[in-house]
Amino acid sequence: MNTTIVSTSTLRLRTLLIDAAALAFVFFVPALSHMLAVPIYLIEPMRIMLILAIAHTTRRNAYLLALTLPLFSFAISSHPVFLKSLLISLELILNVWLFFALGKVIRNQFAAMAVAIIGSKVFYYALKFGLLSFAMIQGGLVSTPVYLQLITTVIFSTYIFLVSSKQNSNRLKVKD
Repeated sequence: MNTTIVSTSTLRLRTLLIDAAALAFVFFVPALSHMLAVPIYLIEPMRIMLILAIAHTTRRNAYLLALTLPLFSFAISSHPVFLKSLLISLELILNVWLFFALGKVIRNQFAAMAVAIIGSKVFYYALKFGLLSFAMIQGGLVSTPVYLQLITTVIFSTYIFLVSSKQNSNRLKVKD
């Protein structure tokens, strides 16, 4: 998505900062949730960091974070369990792929992200249902209320829309 003209060093620094923030955020979510007595995981911290990566770094970096954030979370806290970490990684990777694939067809960044998030969630819940059915993981099918998932989807999609609109505006100014 990052189509504005930026220097390679600026992009690298931005990527490094977002990646460091992503790892730190995922690292501290359990402690913050406990300290604040608020289940921060309900706002999808990994997807927040993924959205920031999509908006402000490279496609390659977004894929890297999609793959590694759930595995990093498992490595540092054993939560979620390994199979669920893999499932979340697959969901986030699909989210990135769908967004960029749909962005070429739809041309509306809000719609592309909304459909990408919803599509990746449908995939996630289908696989999770299968894993639950075969008793490979435990718990309920839906742990985050659907209305919260819809709210975060709208917020994340709006953010992508606003960032892409600003980038398009800046690109037009550069051409003038």
